[in-house]
Amino acid sequence: MSFESNERPDYDEELQRLADYVLTFTSPSEEALSTARYCLLDTLGCGLLALGFPACTKLLGPRVPGTVVPFGARVPGTALRLDPVKAAWDIGALVRWLDYNDTWLAAEWGHPSDNLGAILAVADHLSQQRVARGEVPLYMRDVLHAMVMAHEIQGVLALENSFNRVGLDHVVLVKVASTAVAAYLQGASRDELLAALSHAFVDGQSLRTYRHAPNAGSRKSWAAGDATSRGVFLADVALRGEMGIPSALTAPQWGFYDVLFSHANRDLSLKPEAERRFRFQRELGSYVMEHVLFKVAYPAEFHAQTACEAAVALHPQVKGRLEEIERIELTTHEAAIRIISKTGPLANPADRDHCLQYMVAVPLMQGALAAEHYEDDFHAAHPMIDALRANMVVKEDPTFSAAYLDPERRSIANAVQVFFTDGSHTERVTVEYPLGHQRRRHEAVPLMMEKFERHLKTRFPAKRCQRLLAVCNDQAGLEALPVDRFMDLWEMTP
Repeated sequence: MSFESNERPDYDEELQRLADYVLTFTSPSEEALSTARYCLLDTLGCGLLALGFPACTKLLGPRVPGTVVPFGARVPGTALRLDPVKAAWDIGALVRWLDYNDTWLAAEWGHPSDNLGAILAVADHLSQQRVARGEVPLYMRDVLHAMVMAHEIQGVLALENSFNRVGLDHVVLVKVASTAVAAYLQGASRDELLAALSHAFVDGQSLRTYRHAPNAGSRKSWAAGDATSRGVFLADVALRGEMGIPSALTAPQWGFYDVLFSHANRDLSLKPEAERRFRFQRELGSYVMEHVLFKVAYPAEFHAQTACEAAVALHPQVKGRLEEIERIELTTHEAAIRIISKTGPLANPADRDHCLQYMVAVPLMQGALAAEHYEDDFHAAHPMIDALRANMVVKEDPTFSAAYLDPERRSIANAVQVFFTDGSHTERVTVEYPLGHQRRRHEAVPLMMEKFERHLKTRFPAKRCQRLLAVCNDQAGLEALPVDRFMDLWEMTP
């Protein structure tokens, strides 16, 4: 007979590392804060664009219609004022619905801007409360600072820790990062922050099933909203005094590592413990925000961004010869093949915007790729898309795969070449770094601002658009603006 020790351990060192970063990090770089501003405006602009899609808007609003929440957090582009948990859900769903803003690619991938759901909901609610009590509100610099930290937590954990390889969705990292910054914004102590983080890892984690064939569907568009709102809830629980779970990660048999971070068919006793623990490639700072990727031109899963760009470049050579195409060679990196390469019928928009072949076929045919091109009616009206997909051959270039994981390069390379039935062919167009990569930031910023202005115009009159552009273009002015006044600018009149 054996007995388990009931001696309560210290918090896992990984949890302590995250908590101490949040509590002590005070100096994000100027580049990080400037990039956070671009991330903020790009993310909110994409959220406004999503308001034009009923499949998204039907999910928004209070669980009980007519609910009135004192100092309710605003959902940008709407008249909604919600409790912070549901506001985080709605904001998170909006900013991720069209998959058209920032991305982080490493051993794990994801979208650190998803954490903005928690950050804005908590900051807006707190600021309104403080102003009502005659206290100092939170300022937008606090929001940008929290964004830098959330990006860093999610991104650094993603660098060398692959959750997708054990079947878990990357939104687990959204939940962890949102929990940390939601607790921080509310003034959590170290013990409260540790408790909150422990609950984020013990919490049930999403499977990736809804992102992959044959089950890809619209849950992938609100999964991050669900995760960021859960972070707000768990931070609130901890701040109310709920006890933490110190060895949430390392507890033998019952902890996160043993239960969820190893392949189920592998005998854990044969796998060294060190290989099952998170690896930190670098110290936590502001690296991730400085190097984050932006989707500037195409609302496409990021592993396909350079493929879309190559296809657009080839459009003039193939647009009059689509019927003559014998095959299309797509040369890519391993992650793209594993995540977004698929054949056969595509059931819905969420299925299409995560199909490499679809995202190449449309710009080859149209010379562009927009969110509307994933919709059912567009697909049904253009049978040539599936005809082109049927002629595609996808193969890996190992040098592309190596450069994708190289921390000094972090490329996302793709190449496209088209061959015709008469034996002729186009050149092989290779694009190594997408437009939104740090190496092409100077090209991207003017286009991002144009994109932001276009998205503002989908929701607001000209005078409001001008005001928002002026506010978001001024780094110092934005940082000094109270959060509640910033959110006033995004609210629709009921």
